Amino acid sequence: MKERFPALIALFMLITLVISTWWAADYAQRAIDVDPPARKTQEPDSWSEKFVMLSSDANGVPVNRLEGSQMQHFPYNDSYLVTNATATGQRPDSPRTVGTADTATVLDNGNKIIMQGNAHLHRFPHGEDKALDVTSEQLIIYPNEDIITTDKPALVINGNSRMNGNGMMYNNKTRKLDVYSSSDVSISGQDSQRRRTVIPNKQGNSPQ
Repeated sequence: MKERFPALIALFMLITLVISTWWAADYAQRAIDVDPPARKTQEPDSWSEKFVMLSSDANGVPVNRLEGSQMQHFPYNDSYLVTNATATGQRPDSPRTVGTADTATVLDNGNKIIMQGNAHLHRFPHGEDKALDVTSEQLIIYPNEDIITTDKPALVINGNSRMNGNGMMYNNKTRKLDVYSSSDVSISGQDSQRRRTVIPNKQGNSPQ
């Protein structure tokens, strides 16, 4: 029994040490205030006046510019809301485009811009291509692809031709315009032989 007594004392001290360590850790955890999880709020967390955002190509040349009178950032979806927005595309190998709207919502790290309210796109003349204007309540710009699209009614003016359509997609790299369905089409004879702008007739077939 005398030989086991020191071992029992050591075991008791070890158990006491484990219990006291567990109690101290639990007490410390309960005593320290833990920050509550961040709320998923739709309120802006930052804002600015006279907002300007620039993006550049691999060579550091600015190719896209977005500006407005005011900007708000929303953390819940990492989006930006720009008031009185102007989006400019100025790639060296493509015609210059300028889009304006009452507001613009920037999504996907600037890869998608939704122009909302009195949205208007103007493509400047380029080579043999005449100026192009598209007006709609909403235009969606994909700056990296240099594509503008909408599924809303739109008025398209290309050179001396004019049409109303429902939904369209314009690729500024190829200078091709596809209108999903059209009505009230007026194609000028001066533009009838142009190859790059596709304006379908009421049956959805593109004139050659």
